[in-house]
Formats: sequence, structure tokens, C-alpha cells
Amino acid sequence: MKELQKYRSQLIEKLLAVAEEFRSACLAVNDPFAPLEAGGWNAHQVAAHTRDVHRLVYAARTRRTVAENIPTFENFDGVAYAAEHYDPNESLNQMLDDFITDVRTLAEFLNELPAEAWKRVSNHVTLGDGLTPQAWVERGIAHIEEHAAQVKS
Repeated sequence: MKELQKYRSQLIEKLLAVAEEFRSACLAVNDPFAPLEAGGWNAHQVAAHTRDVHRLVYAARTRRTVAENIPTFENFDGVAYAAEHYDPNESLNQMLDDFITDVRTLAEFLNELPAEAWKRVSNHVTLGDGLTPQAWVERGIAHIEEHAAQVKS
């Protein structure tokens, strides 16, 4: 049990660290509106996407898994969402500040969870059954890491 508590504590620390790493990578880009690869998104678009997916998918699913009795989640189409909601006039700094605030708020929530809450489960239409808050946090971290690497390359 102590190992699991330690893992979860380290997981929360990692969430905070990768979020800061992502913010730093985005801010280090000389031109946030230059495509990161031919025909691809730019750093500004990736920042908006990462913030939105963290908020609307991973943080929301983590919270709902804790609060609800076995919620079921549909697929989220991040590309379609971005096509409809992306605002190229939004401040990159503000976007990244909002992202960090959201991550910190989730970390505070997770730090307060009793052990029983970590055992709660949710389902996903394609990922399957039995997804715990821990699983959603792990997936959220992987998503942030993926986009941090994308922006850095």
C-alpha cells in the first residue's frame, strides 16, 4: 500500500513537471505560428489543443470517475474540437498560464483524494472498462509528454 501511495504521489509530481516542461517548450519556440512540420499544426495550436484536451478530457474524466458511479465516456475528437474552437488571437502566455492553473488544480484535487477514491472506475467506449483515476492521470501525462516532444522537435 505504501508503494502505491508513493507511486501516486510521484505521478502527481510528474504531472506538474511535464506541464511546466510543455509550457517552457512552447515559450522557447521563436515563431509560435510557424508550422512545426510541413502541413502540421504550429506551437500555438498545439498549446491550445493540449490545454483543451487536458481540461475537457483527462481532468474531467478523472474528476467524474471519482464523483460518479461508473461513468461511461465517449471518444473525444480533438482535431474536430480544435477546428471549431481554436482562436489564433488568443494569447499564448495566457493559454499556457490557464493550462498550468488547470494542472495545478487537478494536482491539488488528487493530493486530497482518499485511497478509496483512487479505486473508483469508469468505462470508455473504445478503451474498455475499469479505468481508474490513476489511469486517466497516466494517459493525461502521456498526452502532455507527446506534445512537449512535438514542440521541441
